[in-house]
Order: sequence, then C-alpha cells, then structure tokens
Amino acid sequence: MVSWLAALAAVIILQRLLELILANRNRKWMLKQGAKEYGAQHYSKFFILHSGWLVCWFVEAVYCGPSLAHFWYVWLALFILAQGLRYWCIVSLGHYWNTRILVIPGEKRICLGPYRFFQHPNYMAVAIELGCVPLIFNAWLTAMMATILNAWLLLRVRIPAEEEALKQLTKKYI
Repeated sequence: MVSWLAALAAVIILQRLLELILANRNRKWMLKQGAKEYGAQHYSKFFILHSGWLVCWFVEAVYCGPSLAHFWYVWLALFILAQGLRYWCIVSLGHYWNTRILVIPGEKRICLGPYRFFQHPNYMAVAIELGCVPLIFNAWLTAMMATILNAWLLLRVRIPAEEEALKQLTKKYI
C-alpha cells in the first residue's frame, strides 16, 4: 500500500513542479505586458498549506496503517475529475493562468471554458483535491484540516484580493 501512497505523492509533486514552472513562465510574460501583482503577501501561506497537506496525508496514512478507504474509488474519481477541471482552467486562461494574482491593466476578464459557469473553478478543483486525496487513504484528519484552512484562506484572503484586483483593472468580459 505504501507504493500506492508514494506513487500518488510523486504524481502530485511532479504536477505541482510543472505547474510552478508554467506559472513562472506566464508570470514573466504577464509582467512584460505590464501586469501588476496583488496579494503577494499571502502567496507563501498557500505554498505552506499545500506543502503541509502533501506531507501530512502521506504521514497520516502511513502512521494509521496504510490502507485504501472503503470507498477509495469514489475519492479517486473525484480527484481525477478535479484534475480535469483544473487543466481545463489552465488551458482556458492560457498565458493568464498563474498561481499568483497578476492582472494586466485594461485587459478583459476571461469568461471562457469553466469560467463561463463559475467565477473561481480552479479554486474549486484544488479544494476538491485537498479533501479527496487524503480520503483515498483514510487520512481524515488531514482532509478536514486542509479543507478548513484552504476555505478560510480562499474565502477570507485570496478571493477578495483577486476580485478587488480584477474590479480595479479590467473593463469588459471575453
């Protein structure tokens, strides 16, 4: 069972590293276009949350005797659906996708792909992931704590900062 844990952890780590590389490339492009960054002071909190989440569900699962949850396939299916949603977001935003809040003054707010239906689908995908992955391996404490911390950071810090930045700098929707 530890091999399943290690395999999923490795996939998630690789995913995150590739996404950080993409975000950095997009950040450089956006800054050349005159982008302004907002909420930089809270960025490290998300980095700590996600790193802690990864370590905690792995440790909790190993410590509690690694085993798959009774309905592991439900949690895995939700995780896979969340990945599809997240990558739909990345493709829909193109060069504008980032892990930071960057807005180019005068640009239009993107309402393509999943953004036609939800204002923050990427955050929804990540929230599902933070809950589902630990539950695959019965890491209930990590799932609960990560979900609560993520919800607080998103609802009280990140989304208000992003909405304010978009309200100040964008004109029309595309």
